[in-house]
Amino acid sequence: MDGPTILGALSTPQGRENPYPIYAAAHELGPVVSLGGNLLLVCGYDAVNQAFRSPAFGSWDEHYDRPFLPDWREHPALLSLTRSVMYSNPPDHTRMREVMAQTFTARRVAALEPVVRSITAELLDALDEAGSDGSPVDFMEVFAFRLSVGVICELFGMPAEDRPLFRQLGADWTEVFEVAPDPTALAAANRAFAQFQAYFEQLIAARRAHPTDDLVSAVVQVVDREGAPLDAYELVCNLAVLLAAGYETVTNLFGNGLALLFQHPDTAAQLRAKTLDVAGFVEEVLRFDSPVQVSGRVAHADTELADTQVPIGSAAILMLGAANRDPKRYPNPDRFDPTRTDVHPASFGAGIHHCLGAALARLEGSIAFSQLVDRFPLLAPGGTPIRRDRLVLRGYQSLPVTLK
Repeated sequence: MDGPTILGALSTPQGRENPYPIYAAAHELGPVVSLGGNLLLVCGYDAVNQAFRSPAFGSWDEHYDRPFLPDWREHPALLSLTRSVMYSNPPDHTRMREVMAQTFTARRVAALEPVVRSITAELLDALDEAGSDGSPVDFMEVFAFRLSVGVICELFGMPAEDRPLFRQLGADWTEVFEVAPDPTALAAANRAFAQFQAYFEQLIAARRAHPTDDLVSAVVQVVDREGAPLDAYELVCNLAVLLAAGYETVTNLFGNGLALLFQHPDTAAQLRAKTLDVAGFVEEVLRFDSPVQVSGRVAHADTELADTQVPIGSAAILMLGAANRDPKRYPNPDRFDPTRTDVHPASFGAGIHHCLGAALARLEGSIAFSQLVDRFPLLAPGGTPIRRDRLVLRGYQSLPVTLK
């Protein structure tokens, strides 16, 4: 395979279903593979890490064209990302990130642990009730989505009755993260973002009038106190991205992790017996089958990446899933081994764009998997799982299970 063939293979339904053999072929070509026309496929772990951390690379903000989407500025769902910490560069990124970092603190995340435990217990009860007669239950619907969205809605101070709204809205809007979303998906993403925008405008106004002890109130207070370091639209975009990207990725972490437990029942037994560190299990899930497979950067200056000359303006497609299986970084990378040491998945990025919600995702994963294997020792596959037909955000649409 050459670079264009690899990208083409990843763009097929079969490639999205199982990209890992294609990643292995990419590694044979080197850590950085040219796709022609100043477009690069970056697969090596060190090269991906360098692209994340080097000031010579930045996000695809509003000043740069996106590969495969020449009309991207015409889509509000895509344009909104450039007004958030996710797709912005200094000084705008610095200004916005400082506001979010003041409020989404390690202390606030740690304070969520009782909430995560409580919601997990409630949803395990719901799972138990739904499968009490031995019939299959969709783990993604009954547990994975509800836990991830429940936790982040508690963080944001959102009413419980609003949570079901976000399943389809998040699925539609996050299509914009795919490498080349089709027109139908983009239209749905634009509609979904409009609904997110309207929702957050109302929520921000309510918290400004009547603040409570939640993240939205805290962010609004920082913005108002410091003379609006975020304008009204940036405030909406940052909160919406943090919400949707947060629960989408954690939902996928739960599904991908459970599927791996089914494939490795000895690991489930070790978790149940407390002879395996659940945090190590979560890290290996993030490495082996990352909920986020792809990111992107643009060269802001002439630079070098893994001995490859990169001209200014070059677009680098960062293959996080491939980096996590780089044989130069992880011995036997295609072997799932939760006892590995020195595991640092590329899944949450690095440098100034390191994911704000990484610690919360790890907390949720550790609590959820511990309680899940304890509560249901006979948990088993209950039918054929269905993967979502995506490359960037990798997860399951449905994952049927039985409890007895």
